[in-house]
Amino acid sequence: MAEPVSVASPRDSGSIVRDGVEISYAVYGDGPATLLLMPTWTIVHSRIWKGQLGYLARHYRVVVFDGRGNGASARPSGAAAYRDDEYARDAAAVLEATSTPRAIVVGLSWGVTWALHLAASHPDRVVGIVGIGASGNIRVTRPARAGAGWEAPSDAGSGWAMYNREFWLTGGYDAFVDFFFARMFAEPHSTKQIEDAVEWAHQTSPEIVADATAGMHGYLGVPVVPLEEVCAEIRCPVLLIHGTQDEISPPAVSERIAALTGGDVVLLQGCGHGPLARDPVRVNRLIRDFADRIAVPTPVRRTTTWTRAARRRRKVLYLSSPIGLGHARRDLAIARELRMRHPDVEISWLAQHPVTAVLEQAGEIVHPASAFLANESRHIEHEAGEHDLHAFQAIRRMDELLVHNFMVFDDVVRDEDFDLVIGDEAWDVDHHLHENPELKRFAFAWMTDFVGWLPMPDGGSREEALTADYNAEMIEQRARFRHVRERSIFVGSPDDVVPHAFGPGLPLIRDWVGENFDFAGYVTGFDPAEVADRERLRGELGYAQGEPLCVVAVGGSGVGEPLLRRVLDAVPLARRAASDLRFVIVAGPRIDPRSLPRRRGSTVKGHVPDLHRHLAVADLAVVQGGLTTCMELTATRTPFLYVPLRHHFEQNFHVRHRLERYRAGDLLPYEEAADPDALAEAIIAGLGRETTRYRPVETDGAARAAAMIAELL
Repeated sequence: MAEPVSVASPRDSGSIVRDGVEISYAVYGDGPATLLLMPTWTIVHSRIWKGQLGYLARHYRVVVFDGRGNGASARPSGAAAYRDDEYARDAAAVLEATSTPRAIVVGLSWGVTWALHLAASHPDRVVGIVGIGASGNIRVTRPARAGAGWEAPSDAGSGWAMYNREFWLTGGYDAFVDFFFARMFAEPHSTKQIEDAVEWAHQTSPEIVADATAGMHGYLGVPVVPLEEVCAEIRCPVLLIHGTQDEISPPAVSERIAALTGGDVVLLQGCGHGPLARDPVRVNRLIRDFADRIAVPTPVRRTTTWTRAARRRRKVLYLSSPIGLGHARRDLAIARELRMRHPDVEISWLAQHPVTAVLEQAGEIVHPASAFLANESRHIEHEAGEHDLHAFQAIRRMDELLVHNFMVFDDVVRDEDFDLVIGDEAWDVDHHLHENPELKRFAFAWMTDFVGWLPMPDGGSREEALTADYNAEMIEQRARFRHVRERSIFVGSPDDVVPHAFGPGLPLIRDWVGENFDFAGYVTGFDPAEVADRERLRGELGYAQGEPLCVVAVGGSGVGEPLLRRVLDAVPLARRAASDLRFVIVAGPRIDPRSLPRRRGSTVKGHVPDLHRHLAVADLAVVQGGLTTCMELTATRTPFLYVPLRHHFEQNFHVRHRLERYRAGDLLPYEEAADPDALAEAIIAGLGRETTRYRPVETDGAARAAAMIAELL
């Protein structure tokens, strides 16, 4: 599995060697205060902070390091190497190496113990502590861990009896890891958090985890200092965050530490031991509020302005998905219609490249905070293989980016007043608003052209279970928090919804969408009448009358490059059968045209802003299975071959279903397109193919969507 794209790049990184043990660190951001993110139990490494790092680094200087025993740090042997004071000394050495005189220290689980040790031994360097799910050698009862027996015989059985050194070292480590993280993330729909943690646990060894556990707890004769003694030395502010359903370390631990240090406790009702991963938005806000309160200098006095609500212009924040350029075209069309109904409306766009390029060319206002968004297209390209994108898994692995981008959005709507937020497949905002409905203080309209995660056949029972779990979470969110969206708009008609079920025991997608969405019809973003005169349009675009033309386009991401290369391989073969056939290859905004080979009879272009006009005059188009381009071709009645990305559930199920309903296009599997002879034959066969079978595409979709949204203003 490819290493996921990170939301932040370190300003500095390196390692220190202390007492022969190498410790790897990195520094992010450059804010007014420094946060030190501590390691936790050796069973995971610093990626546990992935939901915090990007957000905090936008506001502060952040130092993070892998604890000894996992990640990029060394793995010493023996329990004595993993005593609490060793971790505190590692942290102090990292502060020294990064020229950090003072820091707010943030710890998870046993990392809170090490943060307290650091503050007790270096009170001048620790200005505050945030502890999440605190754990340590402190006198509280732990009823959830009944049956744990470190020194018990190796036939550990199940449950906490697996918390057993000999069991781990004799083949039971995998079973314990699965059990432990299911307890750490006991909240429903935590499959991704469990999956991540299990993967990290296998980047170290059971021997190292056993040594580290012995060193932490004082097993095998290792001396430990009771946490009560350490807490007595703490002089800085302390905030303890703890889930009430924590099955690893009970809230009583945080309450005891708070009583001994004079700290505050925030209980997260219904949360488990890993709220930083399961409820990152709430945790991020708590960390920032604490840091701002104790470490950020008082701002210079300034004058601010407040405008009475009745005197304010109507303000809209528009979020347009960056996965492809189709959203940008339809969103611009809807925005135009919205302005016709409310001429005074002020629309700002929170968007990413390549959408920002389209918006700027159209003269729209791109919100400055867009620069802080992590690029989702880059992540998708990173996940793709040769014309192969497992879209569901790619979006699951986008969780770090989605948290980061929601936090950018949250900062924007916290600092500014918006009457309305429109989200066109802004999955981050929709999901995290439902997880944190108290943050909503604006009307919210949500649009999508598909509903329902669907498993690919070769994904087996596991993928069936995962997609069903994601669907069930969405269904539960909508049932409980319908008020989060004032409008749910399906970009299409009821029959465009696939007839599948969301999963075993879940409703049919078509029935559920009919009950929960309004239907706008499809939004092409242009009037087909504008491109109906093909001869005139050909002349405007510089194409010769009567010259056979094949336009090849793969959308706004870089995922389609393999298909472009396959078509270019087929160009000479196709031109043997039709010597005057001309090819126009559109690379789009994220593929460098210079990287593609040249073929006689073909022209390679970069981004073509008015691509729909070129598609309208083609005798044949060859495209991916993206909905926007395929529906534009349907609307202009252009013959086309569409080659869905392998493992892309939306293109293979949702888009294919819609195209079959419109009786449009011809499906060409990539296995056939990858054969130059077969592809050339399909191109020749498709040239000028009769398209009277195509059903007409709605022309009023943008107006209907805008009318629904305008009511919210």
